[in-house]
Amino acid sequence: MKNDNFTTFKVDIEQGIAWITFDYPPVNVQGLPMLADLNMLAQKLEADKSVKVVVFQSNHPEIFVCHADTAFLKDMSCKAVSREEVKLLDLQVVLERISKLPQATIAKIEGFARGGGHEFALACDMRFAARGKAKFMQMEVGMGILPCGGGASRMARQVGLGRALEIVLGPRDWDADEAERVGTVNRALDADEIGPYVEQLAKRIALWPSESINATKQAVYESIDLPIAEALKAEAYWLYQATSQTSALTRFKWADEQGAQFDMENQRNWPEMLVGVQDIND
Repeated sequence: MKNDNFTTFKVDIEQGIAWITFDYPPVNVQGLPMLADLNMLAQKLEADKSVKVVVFQSNHPEIFVCHADTAFLKDMSCKAVSREEVKLLDLQVVLERISKLPQATIAKIEGFARGGGHEFALACDMRFAARGKAKFMQMEVGMGILPCGGGASRMARQVGLGRALEIVLGPRDWDADEAERVGTVNRALDADEIGPYVEQLAKRIALWPSESINATKQAVYESIDLPIAEALKAEAYWLYQATSQTSALTRFKWADEQGAQFDMENQRNWPEMLVGVQDIND
């Protein structure tokens, strides 16, 4: 996965983690070049099991990813279409593809993420925001449109109906701490803490089998809008996808036959034992 294939970000891969650094002067605008790069990136990641975690960050000191480029928004049709005629927008297609990647995806936000930039962050699995640097907004209603890259639909799933409508109908900037309170980011962290925290989390996730990461992620996404009976069936389906592709059964056999599950030291030290058990393979 070479950087010369991309014009809007740089890619560095280390220890199963792909660090994607947006670098598209002057403001990391979310235009057709960025969408094309993200689509190409997704295509490569979908086929790469060696990458287990993808972290998106920015080289710009004030901006994570800017709003959508008005250059292609101004050419939108001004005619209404029927539900039967409507097609997904390029932005929707690309962000949905990012959302469905088999890897765990993390947005490390240390600047402005407004409009499409915020919608990109919402399409990631996890979001972490730097205090004093991150700012969020969905400004579309004031421009005469609506959030159309998942900012309406993903927002409601993330924070609930009332909060989502407050955010999109009363557009204003909100900071990292408020984003944490309403639930659009996982955590607000001090500027000097966000880097080490995200790196530590990414490295820990990258220890696990890629098939297990994907199965877990797909089960969560699939089941979120299902009745509980169907959601439990989805969990069971993805469980078998994992056990058929990982060393899970070998590890359970070891835990049973070696008595590891009954060892009180193991019970006290599950976080460390979980790392050690990765060496037990077929």
